[in-house]
Amino acid sequence: MDEVLLRSLTPGVLAVLVRRGADFAAAEDAVQEALIEAVRVWPAEPPRDPKGWLVTVAWRRFLDATRSDTARRRREDRVEEEPPPGPAAAADDTLQLYFLCAHPSLTPSSAVALTLRAVGGLTTRQIAQAYLVPEATMAQRISRAKRTVSGVRFDRPGDVATVLRVLYLVFNEGYSGDVDLAAEAIRLTRQLAAAIDHPEVAGLLALMLLHHARHATRTTPDGALVPLAEQDRGRWDTVAITEGVAILQAALARDRLGEFQAQAAVAALHADALTAEETDWVQIVEWYDELVRLTDSPVVRLNRAVAVGEADGPRAGLAALAAVPDSVPRRTAAAAYLHERAGDLPTAARLYAEAAHRSPTIPERTHLTRQAARLNAHLRP
Repeated sequence: MDEVLLRSLTPGVLAVLVRRGADFAAAEDAVQEALIEAVRVWPAEPPRDPKGWLVTVAWRRFLDATRSDTARRRREDRVEEEPPPGPAAAADDTLQLYFLCAHPSLTPSSAVALTLRAVGGLTTRQIAQAYLVPEATMAQRISRAKRTVSGVRFDRPGDVATVLRVLYLVFNEGYSGDVDLAAEAIRLTRQLAAAIDHPEVAGLLALMLLHHARHATRTTPDGALVPLAEQDRGRWDTVAITEGVAILQAALARDRLGEFQAQAAVAALHADALTAEETDWVQIVEWYDELVRLTDSPVVRLNRAVAVGEADGPRAGLAALAAVPDSVPRRTAAAAYLHERAGDLPTAARLYAEAAHRSPTIPERTHLTRQAARLNAHLRP
């Protein structure tokens, strides 16, 4: 039994049932029953059209469940007659499923969980492990999300920006448990890019590939963080970098610049530098200027301040950082770095320790604590 094939077909089958009128939860139950039937039947009788087979069986299961429901008459009014067996329609149902899972009525965490469950085909246990929460908690979150989107019909185009934001959230979760969410986000974004011709979809895919190319060098074997400037660039994935740059260049050529394309351009400039010293910080600042124009995000302004510190000197970086609110995550760490670059080691040591105290993750906290300890050791008589 080809489990990879089943997993790849599941979102499209689920989307077909939703498009025909099944509510989300009932459609998923029917698809799961069809998958169980496929595991039983396919080894002996493999179908010529696997997706068409799954759609037919899942739709029959949905009709059976609907007809046995106490509200049969009311619900059957909106159920189509069973279509004849045959090849599955080539309609872009999976794209609709992306929009459904990123519905604006869902919280970001629920949208991510539902996307991983419905589009990614991950089990509730796998998603719970990835987010380090009990399986029962994740099951409740997904059930609430299903109830929220049940009955939603698309009478207007979905919001691509919301879908991309959800996929970006998935990517940033990285790796935990037995699921590499960064790799899963790349797979889902590839799928989306194949379904919709949009420069920002391409920009997000390029950004993911360029960031993930550095995955193996971001931490030491014991889990300690390795700053970008200290990473072994010889171990970066050049295949992923080449693909990411090519996708980005094609997107930029369409002259419809968006946030993810600009972020990918920054990542491409880092990937292009053979050493940290060769990084084109002036051009990176220019791309951050574009990002500020597009988003006016405090996080973007923070990253721009660090880039200004590299391009024009730490004092210029600190001046740019002064416009960033203290509440922005990692602002204190950036201030510590720029003060160290400026030669103000006592202030840098104090800020590193303060940033470590505020850090949300253990690896980051450990890294910042070590930076503070390093400077304090240097300052000690």
